[in-house]
Amino acid sequence: MRNPVLAAACLAAVAVTTAPPMATAQAPAAKAAKAARASSKPATTAAITVADLRHRSFVYADDSMGGRGTATIGHVKATNYIAAELARIGATPAGDNGTFFQAVPIVVRAPDASTVPSVNGTRFESGKDYIARDQGPGMRSIDGAAVVFGGTAGDTASMISPEAAAGKFVLLAVPSGASPTPNRQILTRRYIRAAGIGVISLERLPDELKAALSQSGPTLAGSTPNAPSLPVYAYLSTAMANAMLGAPVTSAASGAAGGTITGTIRFVEQPTEHPVRNVVAIVPGSDPTLKSQYVVLGAHSDHIGYEVGTNYDSDSVRIGNQLFRKGGADEAPVTLTAAQRDTLKAKLTAVRGNAPARRDSIYNGADDDGSGSMGLLEVAEYFAANPKLRPSRSLLFVWHTSEELGLWGSEWYTDHPTVPRDSIVAAINIDMIGRGSKTDIPNGGDDYIQLLGSRRLSTVYGDFVETVAKAAPHALRLDYTFDAPGHPQQYYCRSDHWNYARYGIPTVFFSTGGHGDYHMVSDEAAYLDYPHFRRVVQFVADLAQKAGNRVGGFPLDKPVPGPNAQCVQ
Repeated sequence: MRNPVLAAACLAAVAVTTAPPMATAQAPAAKAAKAARASSKPATTAAITVADLRHRSFVYADDSMGGRGTATIGHVKATNYIAAELARIGATPAGDNGTFFQAVPIVVRAPDASTVPSVNGTRFESGKDYIARDQGPGMRSIDGAAVVFGGTAGDTASMISPEAAAGKFVLLAVPSGASPTPNRQILTRRYIRAAGIGVISLERLPDELKAALSQSGPTLAGSTPNAPSLPVYAYLSTAMANAMLGAPVTSAASGAAGGTITGTIRFVEQPTEHPVRNVVAIVPGSDPTLKSQYVVLGAHSDHIGYEVGTNYDSDSVRIGNQLFRKGGADEAPVTLTAAQRDTLKAKLTAVRGNAPARRDSIYNGADDDGSGSMGLLEVAEYFAANPKLRPSRSLLFVWHTSEELGLWGSEWYTDHPTVPRDSIVAAINIDMIGRGSKTDIPNGGDDYIQLLGSRRLSTVYGDFVETVAKAAPHALRLDYTFDAPGHPQQYYCRSDHWNYARYGIPTVFFSTGGHGDYHMVSDEAAYLDYPHFRRVVQFVADLAQKAGNRVGGFPLDKPVPGPNAQCVQ
């Protein structure tokens, strides 16, 4: 599931890398995957089983996939695996040109080396004097802008007014005890009419963070045709700030005027090193007429890759989050007390004894959304291998790319569907369905499932979904908590179902919930709850079958947001 704040920070470091780092200790997930591949038994069966899901999950979330970051070789391997499995089970390709792949035009926005800013003849070098953040296609030029010292970031009493900053390049100091990366959104919002914002903190950024911020960021080409006009935003060295101001910034008063900038900071689009694609397949329906209609089943194939320059103690991350940060990356980091550190140490000793720490930097994403992706493969094989079970309508399977970056794969697919959009009668999205026990969710258990969006377009669809879920043999306990309008976690806007809903396609989103391993290196296949996982996947298969057979479809009785609407929780 997409984390709108934290995923971007991780992806800055991983989006254009080509191979994962060497692990210093082999994860149990990797060992089990190798053992599974070496087995002489058939890889999977026609039934939806715990063994199948375990096998697939260990393969898909293996370290060799490198965390499946968008535009990486690891994600290419992952989508190749899905396509190869679809070919093996006999699904019908539904991507581009008779293939299982639909190309998604992801590009990299990188600094343009031909546009170098200077003041009074002093030229400044990207990476040495400054690191710029991409503010999007509408980022302004700073050529000809006057430099002004704006005060201290966060100290509104010292900061110049937004009116005084209009059209200028604003230099901002950062207090010694404060974060060297003050909130970019807040500063951009305050100085929305400025030509640029320069935060004087480059020397204080850790080398790992500098490397991450210097990486080129991917984006969906053409996704922002009406991009807002925003100021340049950059972290500056003190030497650069002094040169721009013409005086030491340490003694400058707010509002002090500096020089005039020649040149600018600009980002340009470049192709990614590796292809980015959705995987799309059809299992044809059984009715000669209705098989031209579709029920979509979707999951996202990507995750957040790996983090350059880090080497976490995976067991410490996992146990510490279970104890003190149960929402994983959805919660702010915590500083442990002495007593909490003692508790963590005792738990670690109980788990691994005197064994060395298992170091890790790969975000395997076994649950997010390896579970949804492998669950879809199981459902596809279930119907492909059992023609008598197929519903009247066809089942359209879509493994969306780049969900973690901004739901770009599903945005592209729904804008450019490979079947007529009005032939899609309903959509089912699954994201993080491999956990859900009481260890993860206070009210969790084997019958637990969260759902969102089922009644936002069609009351009939919502009632239908609930009836199937509560009936035998599923008897699931439904949690609508995160479907509440305005819920602070914003789950409704954080996964791919939204892009179908904006076009008026009735959707439902299923999850077994967040946990301490969310967007952590500890989200590994060894920790999935496979019996519960199987139960959810079997339910999804049965729901798709019944939706595919339902006479009349699912009429809309709620407003359709529209293709250009902003998602509202």
